[in-house]
Amino acid sequence: MNAMTDGKRLAPPDLARLRLEELLPLVEHVAARDGAAAAIAAYRAWIAANPASPQAFAALFNLGVLLGARGETAEAVTAYRQALALRPDFHQAAINLGITLERLGQHQAALDVWGAALQPDEGRIALLNQRGRLLEDLKRYDEAERTLCASLLTQPDQPDVIQHWTHLRQKGCLWPVQPALPGISPDALALHAGPLGALAMTDDVAMQRRIGEAWIARKVPAAPMRLSPARGYRHDRIRIGYLSSDFCRHAMSFLILGALEHHDRSAFEIYGYCSSPEDGSDIRRRVLAALDHHVPIGGLSEEAAARRIRADEIDILVDLNGLTRGARLGCLRWKPAPVQATYLGYIGPVPLPELDYLICDSDVVPPELEAAYAPRPLPLEGLYQSNDGSAQSIPAVTRAEEGLPAEAFVFCCFSNHYKITEPVFAAWLAALQRAPNAVLWLTEDNDCSRRMLSARTAEQGLGGRLIFAPRTDPARYLARLGLADVFLDTFPYNAGTVASDALRMGLPLLTLSGRSFASRMAGSLLSSIGLTEGIATSLEDYVERAVGFARDPARHSAARAVLAGDAWARSIGDSAGFTRRLEAAYRRVRLTPG
Repeated sequence: MNAMTDGKRLAPPDLARLRLEELLPLVEHVAARDGAAAAIAAYRAWIAANPASPQAFAALFNLGVLLGARGETAEAVTAYRQALALRPDFHQAAINLGITLERLGQHQAALDVWGAALQPDEGRIALLNQRGRLLEDLKRYDEAERTLCASLLTQPDQPDVIQHWTHLRQKGCLWPVQPALPGISPDALALHAGPLGALAMTDDVAMQRRIGEAWIARKVPAAPMRLSPARGYRHDRIRIGYLSSDFCRHAMSFLILGALEHHDRSAFEIYGYCSSPEDGSDIRRRVLAALDHHVPIGGLSEEAAARRIRADEIDILVDLNGLTRGARLGCLRWKPAPVQATYLGYIGPVPLPELDYLICDSDVVPPELEAAYAPRPLPLEGLYQSNDGSAQSIPAVTRAEEGLPAEAFVFCCFSNHYKITEPVFAAWLAALQRAPNAVLWLTEDNDCSRRMLSARTAEQGLGGRLIFAPRTDPARYLARLGLADVFLDTFPYNAGTVASDALRMGLPLLTLSGRSFASRMAGSLLSSIGLTEGIATSLEDYVERAVGFARDPARHSAARAVLAGDAWARSIGDSAGFTRRLEAAYRRVRLTPG
C-alpha cells in the first residue's frame, strides 16, 4: 500500500488504530496525490483491520462510491451489499446499489433492492423516487405511477415528483390525470404539472405560463452576467445560430430541415449549436450538411456553451427546444446573442427573461392573446411551421397488411398517448357509436395506455373497433396515413408534425381549436392548405363533423379533393417560400435587439 500522511508512509497497523473520521481526511489526501487506486487500497486495508467496527458499513459505502467512479461496477456492488448486510436500514447504500445494478442492465435486480430496503421516511422517499424513475424509463407506467404516488403520500411537497406523477398518468391514460392527494392543493398539483404536461392538460395560456415560470424558477438559475452587446453587431451576413439537442432522428429535425437547406447564403450564415446524440440517421446527416458551421456543445457547460456562442458573434440565436428534454436554458440565461428567440420545440409560453421572441403566426397566437405570452410573440406572414418539402419514398402498403378491415371507415390518430384526454377519447367513442362502419386506429404507445383505452372502448360495447398499430420506420408510418380516412386530432395539445404528415398524405384532419398555441397549431395547418371544414369549435361540433365525414361520402370526398395533387407542396410544404418569410422576420428583429 502507498498510503502516506505528513510526508510519512502509513502502514496497515497504523490504519487499524484510526477511527473512520480520522481516516477520511487521509483518504482525501491520498486520492488527491496518488489517485483513486491508492484511496481504495486505504479503505480496503482499514476494513480488513476493523471488520467488527460499528463504522465498517460507512467505510464499505465509501469504498463502493470510489469503485463505482472508477468503473469497477462488480466490485462496487459487492461493497454496497456488504454495507447493507451490516446496516440494513442504510438507504444511501441501497440507492447506490440499485443505480449500479441499473448501469449493469440488471433493472429488476435494482427494483428489488429498492423495494426490499429498510428505511426511515427520508430514505423511503428517496428509494420510492428511484424506483419510480426506473419504472418510468422501462415504460412500466402504471407501476411507476403507483410508486410515485406512495412517495407523495409520504412527503407531499415534492414538485418534481408531482410533475413526473402527473405525466405518467397522462402517458398511461390513467384518468383523471390529477386526482386529489392528501396534503396537496389542486392549485399546487396544477402548478407543478410540468411544462410538457401543461400543454396536454389545459388551453389556458396564463396557466401554462405560470407552470413554466414555476419550473424555470426551480431548475434554471439566472446567470451572473450578460455576454452579448446590447446594441448587437453589424455583419455583412446575418449570423443565425440554431441551438438544439434534437439534430437527429427527431420530429423537430424533420420540420426545420427545409429551412436550413433553403436559407439564402448570400445574406445569412448558419450555425448549429448541437448537443444531439450521434444516431447515424439520414436526417442527421442532412441537417449537418445544411449548416455552414456545426458546433458540438454537448460536452460543454452552460457557461462554456454560451461563451462559444458569444465568441462567434451570433446575431440571432434560435432555441429549438423550449421547455423540453435536452434544452440548454442555462446557456440562454447568459444572453450570448443580442436577439434570442424560441421556435418549434415547445409550442407554448417559454417565460425565460433572456428570450426576446416566440416565433409563431397569427392563427396560433391571435393578436388578442399576444399579451398572455412570454416571450413576445413574433408572428410570421403565413404559416408558422417549417417543413421539408422534398419528395419522400413511400412504400406500398395495404389495409390487410396493417390489420384493418377492407371496407371500414378508418378514423386514426398517431399522436403520443399522453395527448389523448378523457373528454376527447369520449368524443371519439361517441363518433364510433354513430358511425357503425367505422374503426379507430391508434399508435401502440405503451402497455398501460393500451389496456386503459381498450377497457374504456369495451365498456361502450366497441371493443372490436379499436385497432393498434405497432411503431415503425418513418416511411411506413407515412404510408399508413394514406390508408386511413380521417385523422382525429387531440385537444388541448394538437398534433404538429403528425398533422402535417397526415395532410401531406392526402388524409383529411379534424381538429378542435382552443385558446393556446398548442390547441391551435393543427387549425393553422388546415387554414394554410384550405381545409377549414376540419376545424371544430367545440367537442359537440367535433363529434358532429367526425360523424358527417364517416356517413356522408360526398362530404368526405370533397375534403379529399382539397388535399389532392400538389396542394400540400404549394402550401405547408413550400420550404423555399417559408424560409423567405422566416428570413424577413429575422431581418426585422435584428434591427431591434433585446
